[in-house]
Amino acid sequence: MAMMREKTGSKNNMREILGLCLVLSIFLNVQLIGVNRKLFYELGWSRRAAEEAEAVASISCSGHGRAFLDGLPVEGKPVCECFACYTGPTCSVLSLDGCPADADSGNPIFLEPFWRKHASSSAVLVAGWHRMGYAFEDQTSISKELEKYIRKVHAIAGNAVTDGKYILFGAGSTQLLNAAVHALSYHFNTSGPARVVASIPFYPVYQKQTDYFSSENFKFAGDTSLWKDNISNSEDSRSSTFIEFVTSPNNPDGQLKQSVLGGTAEKWTVKTIHDHAYYWPHFTAIPAPADEDHMIFTLSKLTGHAGSRFGWALVKDEELYNRMVEYVTLNVLGISHDSQLRALQLLKAITDGRGNEFFEFGYTTMRDRWEKLSRALSSSRRFSIQEIPPLFCTFFQQVRGPSPAYAWFKCNREEDNDCYGVLRAAGIISRNGSMFGNPDGRYVRLSLIKSQDDFDLLLQRIQTLLSHEDDDNHPKTICSRELIASSANRSLRSTNIH
Repeated sequence: MAMMREKTGSKNNMREILGLCLVLSIFLNVQLIGVNRKLFYELGWSRRAAEEAEAVASISCSGHGRAFLDGLPVEGKPVCECFACYTGPTCSVLSLDGCPADADSGNPIFLEPFWRKHASSSAVLVAGWHRMGYAFEDQTSISKELEKYIRKVHAIAGNAVTDGKYILFGAGSTQLLNAAVHALSYHFNTSGPARVVASIPFYPVYQKQTDYFSSENFKFAGDTSLWKDNISNSEDSRSSTFIEFVTSPNNPDGQLKQSVLGGTAEKWTVKTIHDHAYYWPHFTAIPAPADEDHMIFTLSKLTGHAGSRFGWALVKDEELYNRMVEYVTLNVLGISHDSQLRALQLLKAITDGRGNEFFEFGYTTMRDRWEKLSRALSSSRRFSIQEIPPLFCTFFQQVRGPSPAYAWFKCNREEDNDCYGVLRAAGIISRNGSMFGNPDGRYVRLSLIKSQDDFDLLLQRIQTLLSHEDDDNHPKTICSRELIASSANRSLRSTNIH
């Protein structure tokens, strides 16, 4: 009996303990709910903005489009903006009839899935009174906190030495390219205008900007290789300054580049501008940190936010830095504080976890796309793409394969001297190789950094083209003449996109 009473007492004690735990759990949950409700209701002025952003983000576009706060509303509500070839209220209808695979522009939408996954850490809610003036507290137009994070992300990626360098902000790298030309030509001007050169194939904006901002201090002088052998022999060139654009990795072929002219001599000078827009672990192996005197980077190809129009330069010489600051100040009176705030939040999200998740996602995505395209073309005799050797990457601490932003696509047959036309007839919109200074009409650039839908359609069209490789006739045109003309015009308009 005593033992039974003990057991009964133990059970009662256990029930009391469990009852107390249950009561305590309910109490804590009620308190937490109260705290969360209090925080929600205390959002105040930001509550409406947060609700609107959440509402738009929740609109279903079937994974083939997006709704945006600043999109054109229908009946007062935001609607889906569909990706290419998708239509309908929710972008659920795929219509391939007459729809080309657009591989022209350098829109880096491939990183969008990462930012959707990290919506909370990358979001920015801006107050209506946020930094309404021209300058920050120190009377400059540069956020010191953003500058700190730029140095931090370079240190993490291991792609650039920032110690001993001034940092200058610009409206994308595009503005900073000509700011550098202006500063160098003014500083080193001798008896005539500085000759601006780049190695074929080169990013078209180098020539277009130099020609557009015509100056007595500089002029575009074409392919670097044309001057390599003549620079020491020509009396005219010996008295000149050369400004050489070095793009590494190169746009369009993804190759790591070095200066061709380089150095100085008694009567001639060569200064370089290193465009490192794509020198990040998702586009190339990083063999060593870049440490040149004038280096230019862009948020567009780091995070994918091309529309924010934010770039930066790392400049060693103080006088050149000040002249570039003067150029940007006279041009736009400083860079948007809103863009700087967004860039800051994005870099904070990247550096969380030392960039491992971000760069791994970017690299894996681009590597997979390159491998799929390479496999599709591996047995083709008619078409080919550039070869990029595997290299040791200091960020990943291993030898890694290529993951370039673009395919430098070649039609190998002599009779295919209009490769752009060959692909256009197959329903593929590329960028003509002639835009990169290449006179050989058998080259085009294919963008691999757009959305997954864009890449999938491009790969599908290429596979269809390859299935007709041995046909006597060219592949059957699958696009209407009107659509082809419209796409060609779009290609010409987009030459300022990386």
